[in-house]
Amino acid sequence: MAVLSAMRYCLGDASDLTNLWLAFFFMPFGLFFDFFDGKVARWRKKSSLMGQELDSLADLISFGVAPASVGFALGLRTNLDQIILSFYVLCGLTRLARFNVTVAMLPKDKTGKSKYFEGTPIPFACLTSSAIMATFTAMDMIHDKLPLGLALGGTLLEFHPVALLFVLNGCLMVSKTLHVPKP
Repeated sequence: MAVLSAMRYCLGDASDLTNLWLAFFFMPFGLFFDFFDGKVARWRKKSSLMGQELDSLADLISFGVAPASVGFALGLRTNLDQIILSFYVLCGLTRLARFNVTVAMLPKDKTGKSKYFEGTPIPFACLTSSAIMATFTAMDMIHDKLPLGLALGGTLLEFHPVALLFVLNGCLMVSKTLHVPKP
């Protein structure tokens, strides 16, 4: 719903922020369902490879594609901005695939859960990106009013420096040396 709301905003009147705010509204639902589907699986003592893959696919859409879609809707629309947003999504994909492959090898606690994440979890990247973008929206700093403006305007390499937040979040997600303790 966040992705579709961002798309509806792009198709409508840019001064009507209703669909943009709906996109922000729907993003936390991904976090809610991600948290509770794991709780329900552990409560039922049921898990499967199919469930693990579907969970990762849902995470990629909720925490990777949705924030990138909202970033595009906010005005990150130059060719380089789009490459940066794609980089963020691909880092999320890489992070989730690596987690699925390495989860069995990570140190576990008494309950069988991994003690830490390698790289920042993709929901964290989504929350930080979304919070920053929602702040920009609330302050009417979108489209041509994005903070830091446009760099290299009029060239093939023009981009919005604020898009580099997506690069930072992407790099933190795929870091192999950053170990984030699990709560």
